[in-house]
Amino acid sequence: MPTTEKAAVIEQAKEWYSNSAGVVFADYRGLSTKELQKLRGSLKAKGGDIHVIKNTLFRIAAGDDVQKFPYELHNGPTAVAFIYENESECSKVLLDFATSSKKLAVKGGFFGGKAFTAKEVEALSKLPHRDVLIAQVIGVIAAPLSNLVSVIEALYADPIRVIGAVADKVAESSPAPVKKEEAKVEAAAPAPEAEVVAEPAADAPEESSPAEDAPEAPAAE
Repeated sequence: MPTTEKAAVIEQAKEWYSNSAGVVFADYRGLSTKELQKLRGSLKAKGGDIHVIKNTLFRIAAGDDVQKFPYELHNGPTAVAFIYENESECSKVLLDFATSSKKLAVKGGFFGGKAFTAKEVEALSKLPHRDVLIAQVIGVIAAPLSNLVSVIEALYADPIRVIGAVADKVAESSPAPVKKEEAKVEAAAPAPEAEVVAEPAADAPEESSPAEDAPEAPAAE
């Protein structure tokens, strides 16, 4: 293959790889062109595609990620399935086709920076649809959050209830408020006089008793 054609394949493979959420490697020996096209159509319906690319060219297209690929994944006759969305459904399409045709063997995959064995790809194919999985995760997260909101509301409400109860108790023990008219009458009424023994003023002349004012009797001779 001329160098220009190889460069074109590499650039095309780079685009496929960079746009994909992951890839699945499969041994396609014995698979006819017609069968490969049928598989490609089934994958496209779910959000994927499959191409037969020389391993040397694909390694260049994958860049640094190729260091994370196990050797057996990108050696020998290999078809690369690029998964753009619905990873579980695309993996299921590949595994179902491998089971029915007996001419395709899934070797493994690469998703999220991690290499997958054939068993792990099979496990991935059994996961529910992405939307269902997201809904399940949101449900798991949402339940504790609703409980958390209830707890926070209780923390705010309980002090208010306590303060309200204390205020009620204080109101019960306090004397009834005095009406303005009653307060005016009580203020106008003279206060009862206390019995006080008056002491003579210091500057007032002392009053003599009748005995003191009587003339002295003459002394007897």
